[in-house]
Amino acid sequence: METNAVIRLRGVRTNNLKSIDLDIPRGRLVVFAGVSGSGKSSLVFGTVAAEAGHRLNETFPPFARERLPKWSRPDADLVEGLSPVVVVGQRRLGGNARSTVGTATGVWAYLRLLFSRIGTPHVGEASRFSFNDPAGMCSACSGLGETVVSAVDRFLDLDLSLARGAIRVPGFGDGRHWYERYADIGPFTADTPLREWTPEERRALLYGGEHAARLGTRPAREYEGIVERFERIHLRSGGEASERKREVTARFTRAAPCPECGGDRLNAAARAATVRGRTLGGLARTEIADLAAWVREVDDPAVAPVVAGLEARLRALVGIGLGYLHPGRGTASLSGGESQRITTVRYLAGGLVGMTYIFDEPTTGLHPRDVASMTELLLRLRDLGNTVLVVEHDPAVMAIADEVVEIGPGAGADGGRVVHQGTFGALRSAGTATAAALAARAPVRSVPRPATGALTVRGARRNNLKDVTVDVPTGVLTVLTGVAGSGKSSLAAELVEGHRAVVLDQRPVTAHRRSTPVTYTGIAAPLRALFAERSGLPAGRFSANSEGACPECRGLGTVRVDLAFLEAEEVLCPVCEGRRFTEEVLRHRVAGLTIADIDALTVAEALALLPDEAIRTALRRLDRVGLGHLRLGRPLTSLSGGECQRLKIARELRDAAGPTLYVLDEPTTGLHPGDVAVLLGVLDRLVERGHTVVVVEHDVDVMRHADHLIDLGPGPGERGGRVLYQGPPAGIVGTATAEALHGG
Repeated sequence: METNAVIRLRGVRTNNLKSIDLDIPRGRLVVFAGVSGSGKSSLVFGTVAAEAGHRLNETFPPFARERLPKWSRPDADLVEGLSPVVVVGQRRLGGNARSTVGTATGVWAYLRLLFSRIGTPHVGEASRFSFNDPAGMCSACSGLGETVVSAVDRFLDLDLSLARGAIRVPGFGDGRHWYERYADIGPFTADTPLREWTPEERRALLYGGEHAARLGTRPAREYEGIVERFERIHLRSGGEASERKREVTARFTRAAPCPECGGDRLNAAARAATVRGRTLGGLARTEIADLAAWVREVDDPAVAPVVAGLEARLRALVGIGLGYLHPGRGTASLSGGESQRITTVRYLAGGLVGMTYIFDEPTTGLHPRDVASMTELLLRLRDLGNTVLVVEHDPAVMAIADEVVEIGPGAGADGGRVVHQGTFGALRSAGTATAAALAARAPVRSVPRPATGALTVRGARRNNLKDVTVDVPTGVLTVLTGVAGSGKSSLAAELVEGHRAVVLDQRPVTAHRRSTPVTYTGIAAPLRALFAERSGLPAGRFSANSEGACPECRGLGTVRVDLAFLEAEEVLCPVCEGRRFTEEVLRHRVAGLTIADIDALTVAEALALLPDEAIRTALRRLDRVGLGHLRLGRPLTSLSGGECQRLKIARELRDAAGPTLYVLDEPTTGLHPGDVAVLLGVLDRLVERGHTVVVVEHDVDVMRHADHLIDLGPGPGERGGRVLYQGPPAGIVGTATAEALHGG
């Protein structure tokens, strides 16, 4: 194969890779497969993307390089044949409250231009239709479209008394400074459940003032109602709020439409303008599929180029399965899969050729029915003349690839080798972990486990739900299914709002360069205490982030060397040689190991060596989710998506003391089919111990394993939000989920 026709990799040793030699064909769609933690991400992102990014940065002057993303160079003998790389990861678009689907996709810019040209009455230039510009924004909400108000219905537990903690807002409990202010309001005792109070007494408790005065008793001079005090501290105070304060604010407030603009975000002039009888605010709330149909009816020659550009952008979004979104939806509310598809459409619209596009599991968040839309988009990018590299576990994506490369055979130290390179057909008989997963087909559970009761969600209307009432059985595994945007996550949110639950959502693991499995899972504190007990030193001495840190590198193990006009380099600390601690700390041992030696242990090795039961309990949770290969001191920033997902599962799915509701939103994200089986084992153990497990999921193996399905649809957005089926998985017929479950 000609050198310029391939990306040539020689002696690649990034993370766990075992001096890999590999030629990746250019101008092709290549899928990288393998179990979670095998080294796929290290090869594609940590080597190809990192080296390409580094080389591209070097073409800029030093001043510009300081402001560009930093790429760590891979450990490799040779990397050549690279072109500029675009990485399309799973990270959510995020953004602030002003970032919407419309602004992120360019749809809003086209709509503003359209209204500025032919809107009646004529308002002016496009900036007058921007909610991010003072010329167009609503002055009452500053263009946000909503205001934050107290969720008063969440403040009290009417079944409890004041003495038992009826006030849910933190800081009001028995013995706290404010408790006595509320215990003496009226002619009732602090031991009376609030449900037995009169409505007037409850209003006095919440709002104080004239409501308290009407009770005929004189409250303390400094008395203020719970609502007044909460809003003073959490909504009207200035300065930077702590994470704890932000959590409390989020828990006890809700967003309400702005009373001035009704959620349109725009000022009165911009709200009044119309095109073909529709306002801009109304179009912001229109689903993209319906908006595309409306745009086709705009036939004014003066805006023909605007209509053509807008129609093309909307058609691409509908084609990728996002027609159920509306331009006004905030990007912070999008899932990782939705964010990735929006980003992909933006790149496709750019029309660049000769690029290398790298995708991280682009089918994340997609129902099996919708995967074809993504594979078509990947093929279109390739056919434009680009190289498309995809890290993926979905067989439907492997099937359309020009070539499949599998890294393995196992995870961590047991992976890091190329175990297959060739066609998808050849992979099926390659004898690898992926080949075995392709050959296996999980059976549909024929005899569901008996439920112990039910949790009811009644009349749910959140987002697109259509007055949904369902009974979620307790003591079993229930899976919420349906096409993307059908209302699954909304139903799960309703369940959580009405019932106490342990929630595992789609938020990524928060990682920085000091984060490791030890710090993330809570092992660090008992580990430091164990060394402190054996050594007689303070526990802080055994923290690389505190007193025991090497003074040269401050506990990082590396130091940054400033090379003046060249890019700074990170090298091994010359004092501690990467061990992160002072010599005094490293003199002390447990089970013959220093604190630095323990960082080098795998989870499985630490389980066999460390005596402390609290540490062993946390390690067992990691081992049960298939992370026995993980080294305790490995930075979380170097973990694969699948490893991060299982780390989160291990931390969150602790076995509670009593029967508990666990709600998981797409927990198979990043997991190889073999790792999905491990996850199902974890969920089964929770059910066996009397807990209730509810999972929002598209993975067919998880659906087949369920005791109970609740299928929503039939379509996304306004075409969804209805319950199509409730019952055991064997009984579902006539829906998109039924087709995937019985035929996939």
